[in-house]
Amino acid sequence: MPERPWMVAERTWAGMQDIDWQLAVLPWGATEPHNLHLPYGTDTVESQGIAAEAGRLAWERGARVAVLPTVPFGANAGQVMLPLTVDMRPSTQLALLRDVVRSLERQAIPRLVVLNGHGGNDFRGMLRELQGESPALICLVDWFRMPVAEDRPAGRSADSASAGDAASPHEPLFDDPGDHAGELETSLMLHLAPDQVAPLEEAGPGRTRPFTVAGLREGWAWTPRDWARATEDTGSGNPRAASAAKGARYFQAVTKRLADFLVELAATDPARLYEGE
Repeated sequence: MPERPWMVAERTWAGMQDIDWQLAVLPWGATEPHNLHLPYGTDTVESQGIAAEAGRLAWERGARVAVLPTVPFGANAGQVMLPLTVDMRPSTQLALLRDVVRSLERQAIPRLVVLNGHGGNDFRGMLRELQGESPALICLVDWFRMPVAEDRPAGRSADSASAGDAASPHEPLFDDPGDHAGELETSLMLHLAPDQVAPLEEAGPGRTRPFTVAGLREGWAWTPRDWARATEDTGSGNPRAASAAKGARYFQAVTKRLADFLVELAATDPARLYEGE
């Protein structure tokens, strides 16, 4: 396998001390069911794949980015009743994150990006708490929330478009992306790990049961979902329109945009984060 110097888990000690590491990326996934066709490790596979490619693009542009091993356990209280789902409490996540930050501080690595791939992980409050404890610049990127779309000539489908075509924030790539094992995630997994995806005819429809309370149903009030009650097959979104071609285009757009962010962040003095400083 070609050497990937930005991937910490693949490196030896040789030469590590000679690199001026500017930024670390901590991918974070989960272990949970993803409908009937995607593996339990979907969020972890996706987050690691995106981090690795964005790290490559940033490294090739001169940013000294270190991609840390992916955390495979997420906050899964809403699915913990389902067999072999692993639920990491937010307080445990904070303790783990605090130790990572403390380690990087001692090594004079001043920037950390938490790359989150699981909707149940909510790191914002943790980053606010750590901001009061650490001089490090800690940022959060939920890669699945990044605005990614594409330009296509009229009448041209995502499947027929070239993987090299540019992406822009004007036209959605997915007709019905879903938010859990739907068209988006299934397409991405068909691109990243097709051998781990069961035939789409085996997938459930990804139907969800809406809340009975209006505020929760409309989205301006919130409570965690009980996935065993809220879904038929643990999916949310129909995966049948997914394809590897769509996944490749989405992957290219997400990793390019993330790499742009990493390069810019690596070159930014944390003490001069605001204009005019």
